[in-house]
Amino acid sequence: MRIDILTVLPELIRSPFEASILKRAAEAGLVDIHFHNLRDYTTNNYKSVDDYQFGGGAGMVMMIEPIDKCISKLKSERDYDEIIYMTPDGERLNQGIANALSLKSNMIILCGHYKGVDQRVRDHLITREISIGDYVLSGGELGAAVLCDAVIRLIPGVLGNETSALTDSFQDNLLAAPIYTRPREYKGWSVPEILFSGNLPEIEKWREEQAIEHTVKRRPDLLK
Repeated sequence: MRIDILTVLPELIRSPFEASILKRAAEAGLVDIHFHNLRDYTTNNYKSVDDYQFGGGAGMVMMIEPIDKCISKLKSERDYDEIIYMTPDGERLNQGIANALSLKSNMIILCGHYKGVDQRVRDHLITREISIGDYVLSGGELGAAVLCDAVIRLIPGVLGNETSALTDSFQDNLLAAPIYTRPREYKGWSVPEILFSGNLPEIEKWREEQAIEHTVKRRPDLLK
């Protein structure tokens, strides 16, 4: 998978990809991440990518020209499955979206800034708009990092255990069941005996029951 990230702050978005799973995925050749500074596609001496909005109003707006030039250059080099804009009013990111995007080959992610982007970018250049929640950040970089993490970890070979992602919360519209490790006893707090029974069908049945109970208590909306 190749992901091209368009931003005015490449130094902000780079760091999540320089550690942990994302770094290992890149080093293994499972994902190819490229960062593009939109200021490199400006035509003015000040390298500015924003301007005042027509009709007045508070907040600056990212201009269409640098964004269009960058996207057009990338599209001339390869085909893209999705051109995503990170925005608070996009569709809410969930596990289903992450699963679907993990099957793609090439994606562009545009990180907004200031008041947002010229609407013509959204109308003519973007194929999908995604939000990571009902709140506003200073820019789309952190949202793009969240999206990339959610997607890249699902690519075969990224996680050490191929079945690990399949048992994550939300994969079956359920929250994950409780998990335990050593020591078996700690301060009088015990691990459920069923986990030491060796009866795998019964353990899986217990985990499913616990997942349903956990979901009913915390996120009953997932069961509707």
